Amino acid sequence: MRRVRLDKIDRRILRDLQHDGRMTNVELARRAGISAPPCLRRVRALEEAGYIRGYHADVAPEALGFGVTVFAQVGLNSQAEADLRRFEDLVHSWPLVRECNMLAGETDFLLKVVAEDWDSYQRFLTTQLTAAPNVSHVKSSLSIRTSKSLPGVPIEVDGSAED
Repeated sequence: MRRVRLDKIDRRILRDLQHDGRMTNVELARRAGISAPPCLRRVRALEEAGYIRGYHADVAPEALGFGVTVFAQVGLNSQAEADLRRFEDLVHSWPLVRECNMLAGETDFLLKVVAEDWDSYQRFLTTQLTAAPNVSHVKSSLSIRTSKSLPGVPIEVDGSAED
C-alpha cells in the first residue's frame, strides 16, 4: 500500500465520496473540477493507498427488525495481548456486534450491539458475551435514540471541514 500525497482535489474527492459513495465518477469529477478519466485514476490511487477502505449502504436497522441498540462495556480478567486478540477474534464471530473498540481506562472494550428486542439482547448477553472466556463483567447501556451518526472523519478542503 503506497501513500499518496493528498492535494486539494484528492481531499475533495474523499469528502464527496464519504458523503455519497454512489456518486458517479462524472459527478465526482465535476465537483473536483477535473475530467472523468483523471478522477477515476485518483480514486483508484486513493483506494490502493488505503485512504478508501470500501463502500457500503447505510441500512436502517429498524427496517430489518433490529429495534434495539446497546453499548456494552466489557471488562476482561486479563489484558495480555494474546487474551485481547482471542476476545477480538471471538467478537468477529458474533453478527449482532457491529462495532468493537478497545479502550484505555476502566473498560477494556466497548461493543455496539444490535438486537431485535431487549429479550434478544439479554439472550446474547447471557449465552455468549458474559459466557465468553476471560470476560469479568459487562455493563449494558440501551441507546434511546441516535441524534448524530456520520461516517469517516471531517475532511478539510480550502481550510474548512464539512460533514
